Amino acid sequence: MRALAPITAALLLAASCVPNATLKPTTEAQTLQGNQETAVTEVAGVKLLADGSAWKGTPSNLGNTLTPVYVRMDNQSGRTLRIRYSDFSLVGAESRFRYSALSPFSLRQGYASVEPSSLEDGTGGSGSVSLGVGVTPAYGPRYGYYGHRYYGAPWTGPFVGPYPYFYGPYYPGPYAGYTCEEPLPTRDMLQSALPEGTLEDGGTVQGFLYFQGVAHREPGVALQAQVVDAASGEQLGTLSIPFQVKKG
Repeated sequence: MRALAPITAALLLAASCVPNATLKPTTEAQTLQGNQETAVTEVAGVKLLADGSAWKGTPSNLGNTLTPVYVRMDNQSGRTLRIRYSDFSLVGAESRFRYSALSPFSLRQGYASVEPSSLEDGTGGSGSVSLGVGVTPAYGPRYGYYGHRYYGAPWTGPFVGPYPYFYGPYYPGPYAGYTCEEPLPTRDMLQSALPEGTLEDGGTVQGFLYFQGVAHREPGVALQAQVVDAASGEQLGTLSIPFQVKKG
């Protein structure tokens, strides 16, 4: 473990120079009229809106470490839908690697792992990241959703966060040690996260999804959401929105 310390220190130093990355809809994506940052798609009476540049919370440089994506689902399917993080993913445009959405509470765990399914030929797979734990007091803004930007009053209080060790889809790379200005998850991240549960017909749910950082791995990704009947488990369709990765 001691032999890894110089490497880890170098990665953390390099992270301070990494630009904040966001996702922008590609030209193929359908966007909202008057809002080119928010893309929309629909299948089986379920509408998905997604904005990969909406994060304005604490930490402000969250995009250096994770990929936050704001989503809203409107259900007009006539069914009650299942809403789980496991039903959302980012799929690499070139690598075809599938990045699973992370529960913000999983960032408190003290280990990191990748579970490849077909990495030998670089055609697919899936992965996850879990991080170590630290506790510290914090002061920062609290944000609520209004349109697609944020507002709110300041808050104070403790939060729990990690010391990150990221593993890429094929091997740990020079981007492995990206760190945020504050330990994760922050209170903003927890309060703004998409809740898990069920969504009845006629209902709407919104919040942020958090994915492993893709800025130095993929030129583009597709956000995919599986539409699943909560009662039967039947898959009603797949929602997909293509994004390009923008740095800086």
